[in-house]
Amino acid sequence: MTSSPSTVKTHTIIAHVEDKPGVLNRITSLVRRRGYNITSLTVGRTAEPGVSRLTVVIDADDDTARRIEANLYKLVNVLLVEDVTFAPLTSRELALIKVRASTETRPRVLQVCEVFGARIVDMTADMLTVELTSAPDRIDDLVGVLRAEGIVEMVRTGVVAMARGERNPIPHTHAETSPQNAPQEQQPWPESSTTATPISA
Repeated sequence: MTSSPSTVKTHTIIAHVEDKPGVLNRITSLVRRRGYNITSLTVGRTAEPGVSRLTVVIDADDDTARRIEANLYKLVNVLLVEDVTFAPLTSRELALIKVRASTETRPRVLQVCEVFGARIVDMTADMLTVELTSAPDRIDDLVGVLRAEGIVEMVRTGVVAMARGERNPIPHTHAETSPQNAPQEQQPWPESSTTATPISA
């Protein structure tokens, strides 16, 4: 009896990397080469000097997510990788939404913003710019309501996520990453095996 294929779901992967040129490009290229779409990617500095933190959100099945996690560990300058999809998370995203708001519709738009906890950051005679920092699902809900009023422009930063409770310390160098903690691939990728490209190449 053959097992049913894994269900594609949204996975959140956090990677701590050395803050050096080319690292982000290699990570996105690794995922892109396998044909999986990155739905959200954010990167920024951490409290550790010389270390940046990437939060990558992808749509993939569990097996593919494990393969991506294992292959990320092979890249030069990657210090720590965690798939926090099933961990208790605090996740936030910032959105700026420019919506039409005439004299007649403005009170309704303002009421919607108050309900969602959004604030007005810019106002003209016929438009409002709304800012909301919240969980991605709540931003989706606000967008759905404001779409009826006429969204002119929107920008979202992408998800930043942090697992609750105490987590693993960040290794200072790639050499300190514990090999036994890195997930192992059960079989090679269908297209080809993934190898790290040295940063000097």
